[in-house]
Amino acid sequence: MAKKVVTFGEIMMRLNPEGYARLLQSGRFEVSYAGGEANVAVSLANFGLESVFVSKVPEHEIGQCAVNALRQFGVDTSYMARGGDRLGIYFCEKGASQRSSKVIYDRAHSSIAESVKADFDWDAIFAGADWFHWTGITPALGGELPQICLEACKAAKEKGVTISCDLNYRKKLWSREQAGAVMEKLLPYTDVCIANEEDAKDVFGIEAEGTDIEGGRLNHEGYADVARRLSKRFGCTMAAITLRSSHSATDNDWAGMLYSQKEDRAYFSPVYHVHIVDRVGGGDSFGGGLIYSLLNGFEPEKAIGFAAAASCLKHSIEHDFNLVSVAEVEALAAGNGSGRVQR
Repeated sequence: MAKKVVTFGEIMMRLNPEGYARLLQSGRFEVSYAGGEANVAVSLANFGLESVFVSKVPEHEIGQCAVNALRQFGVDTSYMARGGDRLGIYFCEKGASQRSSKVIYDRAHSSIAESVKADFDWDAIFAGADWFHWTGITPALGGELPQICLEACKAAKEKGVTISCDLNYRKKLWSREQAGAVMEKLLPYTDVCIANEEDAKDVFGIEAEGTDIEGGRLNHEGYADVARRLSKRFGCTMAAITLRSSHSATDNDWAGMLYSQKEDRAYFSPVYHVHIVDRVGGGDSFGGGLIYSLLNGFEPEKAIGFAAAASCLKHSIEHDFNLVSVAEVEALAAGNGSGRVQR
């Protein structure tokens, strides 16, 4: 029987110009649907797990489009609340060469941002669940969501459900001070903490020494120390950090690290040299790969290898969802990264 994973957060409409056109050039936009936790849910469904996404969307047709975008990949949407007036939107301009990608949010007063505690029956949602995943984006939307996230974490913990959180700090949603105050209360419920090279610094002031993100220089020992300090501070059994070196908007080096508190040891994946098609959702695909591998009992070295390979492949796929199979990820993790045609 497939393991059951619950994710909770916002799903939005993504609008982006065709190809690498700038927003200022565009008379038409491609439509897709995305959100940190929704992206994870799709990854896990593609990997064969029972994947449940919880959110709130409007009752009208646009809300239904978001639901349908998840259903087509096998995500269970039966616990999604309906109501409110609008689905959040974000505009994504893909960068190229030395021009950075750009994201503009239009998500204020979305249905999920105005949700209330009564919208979610966590006892029912977590029935039979093995894992719960959320990110720092969800409480950042304000309203009752910090309290709703706390209720969800408490309910999951009471049922013995493993909890993972991706810090996912978004400066366009809240300040560092606001993020730190809220996440300080939520992280103690977390078993597996996921972050990128900047999140721990932005939210908790925990910084890797000897690292220059802009210059592409990452200090492995510094990140192992960041993970160790996160685990010690919040009682996490594991902490994972994505390691990105940006040579340009188009070319990055990509890897991951998984720290085990039990062993007091950090495991590093191979480094992938990625020529990017679409990087948005890269961190979520890493989270999905990590959850899948840990749920399946992979040892830390194999787990971080699977997570990094899954995310590497995502960078080759348009839009946010990581539409790859376990077999494709395992092939890359085993060293088959030539990109040759499979016949």
